[in-house]
Amino acid sequence: MQTSPSTERNLANEEAFSRSVRLMTIAEAAARAVRDPLLAAFRSDMAVDYKVDLHDIVTIHDKRAEASIRAVILASEPNSAIMGEEGGQIGSGEVQWYVDPIDGTANFARGLAFWCVSIAAVIDGEAVAGVVYDPVADQMFSANLEASYLDGDKLRSRSVADETRATLITGYPVSRDFRLDGREAALASFGALVETFSTLRRPGSAALSIAHVAAGWTDAAVGFGVNAWDVAAAILILKNAGGTYEPLTLGKVPEGSADFLCPGYIATGEGANYPTLERVARSISESRIAAIGQSLTTANA
Repeated sequence: MQTSPSTERNLANEEAFSRSVRLMTIAEAAARAVRDPLLAAFRSDMAVDYKVDLHDIVTIHDKRAEASIRAVILASEPNSAIMGEEGGQIGSGEVQWYVDPIDGTANFARGLAFWCVSIAAVIDGEAVAGVVYDPVADQMFSANLEASYLDGDKLRSRSVADETRATLITGYPVSRDFRLDGREAALASFGALVETFSTLRRPGSAALSIAHVAAGWTDAAVGFGVNAWDVAAAILILKNAGGTYEPLTLGKVPEGSADFLCPGYIATGEGANYPTLERVARSISESRIAAIGQSLTTANA
């Protein structure tokens, strides 16, 4: 007896959902596995090192946590490839993981309690499971293909409709943005956001900021220098919670790239209508795209 196309689709969907739940459970276990050692190191006297510049901090605890997370993932899902912020790409399995062992390392190193573990599972270019775990608060944000959760309870975002009454989280601008956009232009963009939003905060972790938008604890977040390991899990959590995520290429990746591969973003909760935020963020992206195009034209002249 042949099965109908609709039955086959339903079975495939059920299988994909079941797999996403399993991968979410693995990610949760991997994140929890590093909680105790990270909390033991937090607010201790730790040595720090620097990667690209003095604003890009790394500690031995980032590297150790990433190694522990990799071990848990590979033990549970051998058919994996893992891209970690510290260790780069390893493996060639079907499930591509993106791991940031400590998103907000500068906060972690200085004793500020706004940092997290971010782990996402991607299959065929689509995020299918992810977690953002706050070890200090012991709060687990998680998502599979159908829903998002906070400590096992379903999550629903909510934002103030009017941006003049809303709270915005952003890390913009940093010194890199001054170099890319020009100091005056960057400060003017920042000033427009300060003047428009009721409250603006710079807590220092993209993953945890977006998770807070998904939880309805803040209204919006925007950034212009993120990597896949920072946002892949948080994007899925936000979308499944009813929020909106607009990726910005900034001229760094082709148009149409997966949202988690784009270095810029606008994240808002359900009900948000923030025209100033959209105008400012899109303008920054468009100016960087134009600048890259101009530099290519000059180089080829």
